Amino acid sequence: MPTILEILNLSADYLAKKQVESPRLNAELLLADILRTNRIGLYLMFERPLQEPEVNAYREYLRRRGNREPLQYILGKVEFMGFELKVNPHVLIPRPETELLVEEIIRLTSGMETPKILDIGSGSGNIAIALAKSIEGARITGIDRDAAAVETSRNNAILTGISERVEFVHLDVNEIEGKLEGGFDIVVSNPPYVSHNDYRTLQAEVRDYEPAYAVTDFSDGYSFYRLIPPKAKNLLNRPGRIAFEIAQGQSAEVSRLLAENGYVSVNVIKDFAGIDRIITGVLE
Repeated sequence: MPTILEILNLSADYLAKKQVESPRLNAELLLADILRTNRIGLYLMFERPLQEPEVNAYREYLRRRGNREPLQYILGKVEFMGFELKVNPHVLIPRPETELLVEEIIRLTSGMETPKILDIGSGSGNIAIALAKSIEGARITGIDRDAAAVETSRNNAILTGISERVEFVHLDVNEIEGKLEGGFDIVVSNPPYVSHNDYRTLQAEVRDYEPAYAVTDFSDGYSFYRLIPPKAKNLLNRPGRIAFEIAQGQSAEVSRLLAENGYVSVNVIKDFAGIDRIITGVLE
């Protein structure tokens, strides 16, 4: 049977031919999962031969990744802000850029004793859970239109030990009137912001595997930035705050939409690549 080093070299070449980004890293993470170790553990046993069941399981992982199924769905997990979340094809895979949105909410709630926060389109629960873990006394509600996503987020809340501090509700933002008690200090959302035209050009991992309704609005990319601000006005305290993640090139239009709905002190925050990524506004 091949050694770990031999099969890693072959697997990295295979994934590279399949145009998988970072093929060696992917090969190592997949094999580490099969062997229930980490990358350092792999390095310490390069000369160990693999057993036939391990080879067969690894081949299946490689087949899936070669078909461009996201690494996170194959492993069933992802790290976000230092903690692990379970993910599956019912939820968008959390991105590092969204950590900036969480960090901004943490900053905005500084000095609040028991901030009440609504996360619209909560998906895996990454934003709501990160806020609950980071803000002492916060009361977080997450809503999502997909029942399977809500189940995933509830399980993640249990996994991370904060299920008593965050609530996830199966609810479509289009039907939010009269379904939620108001009094929120902040409404936050990382909505589907990829336009229908751009969606068709996305990498296969996103286009073919992640839930389309969590990626695109099937329109011009601004549907939820039009929808959420007026609805949030009926849910927010005064002063209240709204915060969004946005795509590259959207800051000017989203700023206009916020101002049109009466939000002031609109602020745009860049990500580490210098791209406008987070936008906030105040409802006085």
